Amino acid sequence: MTTDATSALWTEGWYRFARHVPSPNHGPRPEGIEIDLIVVHSISLPPGQYGGPEVMQLFTNTLDWDAHPYFDTIRGMEVSAHFFIRRNGELWQFVSCADRAWHAGRSHFNGRDNVNDNSIGIELEGLEGGLFESAQYETLAGLCSALSQHYPVTYIAGHEHVAPGRKQDPGEGFDWPFLQRALGWPVSRFPREISSGIRNG
Repeated sequence: MTTDATSALWTEGWYRFARHVPSPNHGPRPEGIEIDLIVVHSISLPPGQYGGPEVMQLFTNTLDWDAHPYFDTIRGMEVSAHFFIRRNGELWQFVSCADRAWHAGRSHFNGRDNVNDNSIGIELEGLEGGLFESAQYETLAGLCSALSQHYPVTYIAGHEHVAPGRKQDPGEGFDWPFLQRALGWPVSRFPREISSGIRNG
């Protein structure tokens, strides 16, 4: 339930502790939808290179497609996420949580298709299958807690869980047991595919 304290952290879906860089790549959520899912992704541009402006440029449609050979493989793509967490833990926000970001694509989770409709997308700077930094987990845990206090978040999953066979991020290098302990959320809020690892973690 939203309280005065948690409301002070949010202004029309924008989080106080994030750097705001509005993206044009978003749309309205369906009428009456509940924001009950967080989807964790990973991204780096070019793949494996960190610290540059390319991810932000991609999400704001300002990426120079000719600046690197890899960019030709994603030329013209219009995507976004609500949040992006850099390797040093710095938090950026591109889309209001009140709006539908374009992060999950063709997807299905918990009996529903098109999870962009009811989810918050969080991108971590990193490679799918690679390791992530302690500062990123710290920021991610704080953000997830703030989201769950302001929205009816019930579940958290990886892109690989909502688009199996099509996506593999954040991948094997992501420490789900660590995140579960940091949040203190029950295992039932996490994907079944990783629940045994959480219990044993």
